[in-house]
Amino acid sequence: MIQNNILNLVGNTPLLKLAMSELKQLNIFAKLEMFNPTGSVKDRAASYILKKLLEDGTINKDTVIIESSSGNFGLALSAACRWLGLKFYCVIDKNTMPDNELLISALSDKVFKITEPDEYGGYLLNRIKKVKELVETIPNSYWINQYENPLNAEAYYHTLASELIESVTKIDYVFMGVSSGGTITGVSNRIKEYFPESRIIAVDIYGSVIFGSQPKKRSIPGIGSSKYPLILNKAKIDDHVMVSELETVNMCQRLLKEYFILAGGSSGSVMSAILKYFTQNLPDREINVVTVFPDRGDRYTSTIYNPDWKLTSEKEIEHVISK
Repeated sequence: MIQNNILNLVGNTPLLKLAMSELKQLNIFAKLEMFNPTGSVKDRAASYILKKLLEDGTINKDTVIIESSSGNFGLALSAACRWLGLKFYCVIDKNTMPDNELLISALSDKVFKITEPDEYGGYLLNRIKKVKELVETIPNSYWINQYENPLNAEAYYHTLASELIESVTKIDYVFMGVSSGGTITGVSNRIKEYFPESRIIAVDIYGSVIFGSQPKKRSIPGIGSSKYPLILNKAKIDDHVMVSELETVNMCQRLLKEYFILAGGSSGSVMSAILKYFTQNLPDREINVVTVFPDRGDRYTSTIYNPDWKLTSEKEIEHVISK
């Protein structure tokens, strides 16, 4: 189908059925969000939010859009703003993947990079502090605020969740990584409307404070947070699974070698969580498990796909990924 607007290519991503040798009772369906225009699920929220804000007059063509992002949402917003003729200022940090930083810089009007960690060893709180400074000093500016903006969850309720419901006749479990909270909030509410008996399992990473874990420095962007996202209060979550960065990296490499999927870090997190959860709770029947692979892995080649890359594990020691 021919399109004349790049934003029309957002969504309707492939759904891939996977099988794990350890969990033969599971039909795993992975939504491959790397097929969105800028390579991540965040294209959905970026285009949806901006269109809604323009429609209701909250912003206009002269508004400066401002957002804090460690990577994917910043890239999605920079591209959508460029297409819609809006100015965009992005606040990133040291953990932003180098390729994402280059692309965000190419598409944004201004980029501010935070290099000083906050009290939890991350950068989110200092990024938000910078955003607030910008909003206070720049006339006709608007902070998207993905952590609290209800349009963030609404985007996934109407798009991603609808596509999952249309594709899978019965959904028993949904596993989703949590960071800003918008994706799981929107999807969980829609899925529960159609499949009330389904269980929504949130996936978080050690070092994130979302589910009460002890805060510490994290190396993989796109999952976890050093600030509880208030939007998550409206999510319908039945349980959560914590995974380590080492488990995440090892699963990403397994996805590449066994399934030929070059996925981003949080995809490894959710697959690790599925394996961990059902190893302890093995079902006695065949079930359908839906998950989301939020982004592609080509921007992680210098980190999680690099055999020499080091990361800090939950035991506060460094592991070198075996070659």
